[in-house]
Amino acid sequence: MKNKPIQSLSHVVGFDDAPFHHHSRRNVLIVGAVYAGSRLDGVLSAHIRRDGINSTTTLINVVRSSRFYPQLQAVLLQGIAFGGFNVIDIYTLHEQLKLPVIVVCRHKPNLSKIKSALMEHVPGGRNKWQLIEKAGPMEKIGNVFVQRVGLDKDNTAALITRFATHSVIPEPLRTAHLIAGGVTLGESRHRV
Repeated sequence: MKNKPIQSLSHVVGFDDAPFHHHSRRNVLIVGAVYAGSRLDGVLSAHIRRDGINSTTTLINVVRSSRFYPQLQAVLLQGIAFGGFNVIDIYTLHEQLKLPVIVVCRHKPNLSKIKSALMEHVPGGRNKWQLIEKAGPMEKIGNVFVQRVGLDKDNTAALITRFATHSVIPEPLRTAHLIAGGVTLGESRHRV
């Protein structure tokens, strides 16, 4: 896929998972905040399995079945795993949706600690670790760390700058985080 000029990347969706109890085996809510430029245009939601393997297909289905899909130009993810270790295959997500996918983290993850947790405590941990490795190393862009597919570094930096209006985290991710926390806990807590 050719890189689109940043001026055309105004319709994006940002996904984050809702808070959950780490000992619970219940499904975990994920929320997507759809933005058209600086305007919140809609909200998407679905559930995934805690530490499961359905986050990629769930994201594909919720985006494709939404009325926003024809206008979307990029997908932002608050981390590469939702609901604990339900790791997202960003290459499959990119290929199926035909959209750039950008994983955004405020801090660089401790990959050795993640690998150890996956290998020692999570069923299917080896396959999940391979998805994380396949996504490539995290790059520092501005004040965040990213993994990306379908968009070059300069356009990714411009996209993050464009949408990071109230925080270092792009507004679609910040909004998804606030909605997910508010719906689950009764009010949003913690910064993104």
